[in-house]
Amino acid sequence: MNRVGWILTWVLVLGWSSARSEDAPRRDAGRPNVIFIIADDLNTAIGPYGDPVAKTPHLDGLAARGVTFDRAYCQQAVCNPSRSSFLTGLRPGKVGVDDLRKYFRDTAPDGDQLITLPQYFKNAGYFCQDVGKVFHNMGDTQDRRSWSTDEQLHRGTHADDTVYRSQAADLSKLAMKSPVTESLSVPDTAYRDGRIGDIAAAVISDRSIDSEPFFLAVGFWRPHLPFVAPKRYWDLYQADEIPGPDPIAAPIDAPPIALHESKELFGYGRLKHQRTLTDSDVRHLRHGYYASISFMDAQIGKVLTALHSSPHADNTIVAFVSDHGFHIGEHSLWGKTTNFELDARVPLIVSAPGLESNHGRHARGICELVDLYPTLADLAGLHAGLPSTLDGISLVPMLRDPDQSVKPFALTRHQQPFYGSPSNWKAWGFSMRTPGWRLTQWRDVDDPRKVVATELYDFRTNSQERQNVVDDPANQSVVDQLTETLEANLDMSAMTEEGTIR
Repeated sequence: MNRVGWILTWVLVLGWSSARSEDAPRRDAGRPNVIFIIADDLNTAIGPYGDPVAKTPHLDGLAARGVTFDRAYCQQAVCNPSRSSFLTGLRPGKVGVDDLRKYFRDTAPDGDQLITLPQYFKNAGYFCQDVGKVFHNMGDTQDRRSWSTDEQLHRGTHADDTVYRSQAADLSKLAMKSPVTESLSVPDTAYRDGRIGDIAAAVISDRSIDSEPFFLAVGFWRPHLPFVAPKRYWDLYQADEIPGPDPIAAPIDAPPIALHESKELFGYGRLKHQRTLTDSDVRHLRHGYYASISFMDAQIGKVLTALHSSPHADNTIVAFVSDHGFHIGEHSLWGKTTNFELDARVPLIVSAPGLESNHGRHARGICELVDLYPTLADLAGLHAGLPSTLDGISLVPMLRDPDQSVKPFALTRHQQPFYGSPSNWKAWGFSMRTPGWRLTQWRDVDDPRKVVATELYDFRTNSQERQNVVDDPANQSVVDQLTETLEANLDMSAMTEEGTIR
């Protein structure tokens, strides 16, 4: 894959851990801490991106003290592939993770030798701590060698983070794996995110000013399904004042392979048997998504309050990001796992010492999550030993001048159908987003040189991908130019020796 000049930034927001390694080096006063905050399944439905409904005062405050990246994109809209990509600095094809089960140490060439983002900081003398879901939540450990101490609150599934399951005397007798929503008068700590916020805040408060610098990764589980949050966060919204999905229909002339059956949503509660949604269901689910976002925002507030009350406030990088976006009824879709804008685009806000003149500004240039690794290292002044294999580039030029544009396009990919074994995969969709266009080519799994469907969306005239305009003769020169660029930059490392795509 060609390395182009691009930018992106991440979640660096606070330091924690009451346990410090005895042989760690003393604090270098010139080296900033990092707090890296990761949301799960969050699209740009938050205040900093102008959402008219969302109540996110703490993210609003972070944006006012940092730079908001308006065009940041994930590399695959699924938790494990996306996180494995940006935490290793490698594109999904190169790291070899394309589903929820694979572990990058097993799939990447020389995976055992890979230096992850937190591991790089640890090797540079940082105390690195993970609280919550940072890598994908597989097994007892996410990647223990990346951290200075054991991970916390990283285990489990989203379905078991419910009061419904936690209060069950016998899980085998439950009527469903989880309700699709919960709105109960319970404390924040009834859910993992409430406890994650408390722990992360305590860790920041515990860090001595003269101890080694810290890299604190805080991974929140919300607003991922099920949409659960204490009732007071639901009460922030009136369901009848939340607009419906727009656009509600699939894009005109979109190929069927670009869509999916929203199987993730229909695995919860009574929807598993219902399989269709009433207008009331749609409104309730959208209400739940916003309530979950506000609940998560309140936990971020705990972390930021602890930081600003600590002696580390002026010497800490804070980066906030989501692993990928999410549809809540738009395009007839619920969930992620597409190449559409709502799944590929993510929120990215970065606040760093020395950039006060750009507080509150928006960077319009395109960037990718794979750029997070070199960006955070650059902001911290760490350059020695930076892996030469990284696929991203530093976004620091955009942080210094938000009017800059450092890369011409972003790449996202996805296989369809996602849910099922690789033997059922029909095609890989390779998507390229430029400032004005999105081109997606669907390539046959058995013969990836064969294009089975193509999509083209014109963002100059419509930002919601309402119509696939690939067959409009007026766009032929655009299709030819973008196809040439896309093919020159395909993640061909995803291909096996037999010619199929992993």
